[in-house]
Amino acid sequence: MVRFLLLSVFSSLLLVSCINPNKGVEATDEPVFQTLFSPQKEDGSCYRIPAMITAANGDLIVVADERLGSCADLRTHWDINIVMRRSTDNGITWSEKEVIVDYPFGESASDPSLILDEETGVVFLFFNYMNLETEKEVYYFKYIKSADHGKSWSDPVDITSEISKPGWKKDFKFITSGRGMQTRDGRLIHTLVSLQQGLHLFGSDDHGESWYLIDTPIKPADESKVIELDDGRWMINSRVSHLGHRYVHLSSDKGASWTSFPDTSLWDPACNASLIRYAAMGEGDRNNVLLFANAFDHKERVNLTLHVSYDEGATWPSAKTVYPGGSAYVSMTLLQNGKLGILFEKDDYKEINFVLLDLTPIINESE
Repeated sequence: MVRFLLLSVFSSLLLVSCINPNKGVEATDEPVFQTLFSPQKEDGSCYRIPAMITAANGDLIVVADERLGSCADLRTHWDINIVMRRSTDNGITWSEKEVIVDYPFGESASDPSLILDEETGVVFLFFNYMNLETEKEVYYFKYIKSADHGKSWSDPVDITSEISKPGWKKDFKFITSGRGMQTRDGRLIHTLVSLQQGLHLFGSDDHGESWYLIDTPIKPADESKVIELDDGRWMINSRVSHLGHRYVHLSSDKGASWTSFPDTSLWDPACNASLIRYAAMGEGDRNNVLLFANAFDHKERVNLTLHVSYDEGATWPSAKTVYPGGSAYVSMTLLQNGKLGILFEKDDYKEINFVLLDLTPIINESE
């Protein structure tokens, strides 16, 4: 019988190194934490809401909110940009910070998320937009896209009317930060939260030429991650408030209906998390493996932990600490060399760090 062993090598993940990510990291068996975004002025500015993806050519794209003069959220912040850094060598060195979404003062863009269309190579970057001068507390949904692995980006495209409803105009709503997914049949799928209407999915069947809302509310759910299971079902793993753990939603009819249940094994302080696939039997791998990362605590945003599931998220028998201190929003991606990249908010939002993990000694197949 095939089984997996998660080796106890994660004790090495507690090494923190203060390095310059532009100069790269030296070869070592120990994972190294790189600071990719940190404020240069003590004026209340901060970087928040990390998102990351591996482009079709293997480049890493990391993005985040640049909140100038204050760390407030979109509803009250008059100057939030979206910034990016790229790596062309599997996370060893990084480009300088580049502002890729920047509106005039009084207009802000926030909560970036990414989807790679693996069939076309196009990367979509979604964000929430607000004009505090003219329509305070009215959210709009936009995206930019890159056809050259993040080297250049299109002008913003507004898809609010396609994926929302007129009656939702004044709702507290937002596209979830982090990343969406692409199904095996090529459909692009992402999550949209309205605190009044519930969680919804939206998608595209034509590589982003048009978008539509899947009009089935999913509750309870806040910021969520969606993934396609090996048998074709869709699974959503959700942040929820005041429970101290995650919630899971399953659909066997492409989002038309859902079965929902709590996952009390995944402690959570009501924080955004990351869910990605490591291996799928349907794609020729020997076994199914999912990876989930979150602030693994009932109440506090601390204890960044990597969880491993070998049964498509039904259980998470292996969990090891990546960083025990302050850790909040997190995003993961698999690199083309097989390693895992983790991007997360560190030490009470003081900076956004990247850590590169070799999964070979962590996930081991044995008879």
